[in-house]
Amino acid sequence: MTAMFPFTAVVGQDEAKLALLLNAVDPSIGGVLMRGHKGSAKTTLARGLAALLPDEGPFVELPIGATEDRLVGTIDLRAALSRGERHFHPGLLSACDGGVLYVDEVNLLPDHLVDLLLDVAASGVNRVEREGISHEHPSRFVLIGSMNPEEGELRPQLLDRFGLAVDVRTSTDAAERALAVQRRIAFDADPHGVAGEWEQHEDSIRRQLAEHTSAARPKSVSPELMRSVSSVCAAVGAEGLRADLVICRAAAALARWEGRSTADADDVRRVAPLALAHRRRSPLGDGGIDAGELDQALERLEEPTSEPELDAGEERVAPIGAPAPVPGLGGSERVRSSGQASGRRDVVEGPRGRLVGDRRPDGPDGTVRSLALGATVAAAATRRAGTTDAGALVEPEDLREPVREQRSANLVVLVVDASGSMGVGRRMEAAKGAVLSLLLDAYQRRDRVALVTFRGESAEVVLQPTGSVEVARARLADLPTGGRTPLAAGVGAGLQVAERARSGSYQPLVVVVSDGRATAGPAGADPVAAAHEAAAGVRRRGVAAVVVDAEEGTVRLGLARPLAETMAARYVTVGELSAGSLAGAVRRTLR
Repeated sequence: MTAMFPFTAVVGQDEAKLALLLNAVDPSIGGVLMRGHKGSAKTTLARGLAALLPDEGPFVELPIGATEDRLVGTIDLRAALSRGERHFHPGLLSACDGGVLYVDEVNLLPDHLVDLLLDVAASGVNRVEREGISHEHPSRFVLIGSMNPEEGELRPQLLDRFGLAVDVRTSTDAAERALAVQRRIAFDADPHGVAGEWEQHEDSIRRQLAEHTSAARPKSVSPELMRSVSSVCAAVGAEGLRADLVICRAAAALARWEGRSTADADDVRRVAPLALAHRRRSPLGDGGIDAGELDQALERLEEPTSEPELDAGEERVAPIGAPAPVPGLGGSERVRSSGQASGRRDVVEGPRGRLVGDRRPDGPDGTVRSLALGATVAAAATRRAGTTDAGALVEPEDLREPVREQRSANLVVLVVDASGSMGVGRRMEAAKGAVLSLLLDAYQRRDRVALVTFRGESAEVVLQPTGSVEVARARLADLPTGGRTPLAAGVGAGLQVAERARSGSYQPLVVVVSDGRATAGPAGADPVAAAHEAAAGVRRRGVAAVVVDAEEGTVRLGLARPLAETMAARYVTVGELSAGSLAGAVRRTLR
């Protein structure tokens, strides 16, 4: 039997260990999201937890390329083809029952699969209604997701559904790092020997988990503590009630883990940061809910809370809190969230996405572009039922194609003028604030963004298409200004990025943020004429575009509007931009 690196032998990572153990005690907490760079022991911790579960629960790893069939289960092909019978063939959600389901790089998993995983993790039951099969089976597991934020974020709606989240960082303490390396080298040299050295520690946790996961769950959070939890969540601006529920469940699980019947304020203090860290006011903030604000809210847990009773017939209406602003990228400028946080994109039929049905091939000559294997086998089984036909198992009329739904995805290519003219007054500050509203919208919709800047004599792609809007924001914040304006180079570079994206599965949009001045161009060419020729290229290629005029003041040259007309782009000015209006212009352009 292959030895597993002991959970208790992992150096440090106390928050991650606590979050994992609490979910093992009560999987209804909703799973753990571990965020950090590769090599920070995320997978080691996940595997180690599975070995501690009662009866050494299974450890199932979901590959990034897994299909919905592989995850939820599908028709039993052997039974259908050999006997013409429809039976359910279980998938990974059955295999992980009673153990751990680990999803590495969960941020790269298709949204519909993440939704499905979280639904089953919350209910503990996998229900399948497809291809003539109606089946359900228990699927109670600890869901662990890991991700590197630099490779792209989860949509806020999916992020919120993970019960707890923890940042897993490699220690900067030389002694801790050396100890971690020492233990790993020793394990690689003698896995069973090292596992034996830690067996006593592992057994202690294993017995404790067996005791508390099998015990009936006491009602261990008092109404007074629940009110305090809700006060904390309201004070830090957590949206919805999921944070309140998770903190109460996690505090109760912590009390059970430590052998106490009732959770107290100290339990809430320990679990609240894990439940609130990823439930942010603004997805573009620096690190989520402010730590100081959270500390202040937690300190109030110790203060007695009482409210005067209402007289008979008296009513009270609580005031509506002001919406939290999205932080600007400089000075006092702020772009406020428009409240359009649905994260919804158009649902279209496509080659990938959630399976919603099947159909007969509709190609010109009956060509099957993609085979719905389960539906094809089901059709063949139905045709052959009750017959002794020894002909082909599958006939042409049995063939079925899958019908899938996917969210339409966009790539927003930001082409930002960083020349000297943008440093006049507060043009760049206003432009950055306008672009921030667009980044917020892109984050909520899980679009991809790319950033192109131009100044001096050339343009530069400073950020290739990415799903990490935080990285785009950081690059934008550090953007310097100065030099001449190679507008043609900037538009041309943006078009090239857009064209590469269009060859894939993304619908591109070029957003040019500039005052429209062109003072540098190709050798021997007029800069203005070159800029308009590049703009005409965007129009000829049929790429949607928006031009944001960053020019302000009483005296204006008005050069950005003619550029937009040449480009066939939507034209807006920085002065016209309110919260979300740039995002609104983008959405109207993409329709």
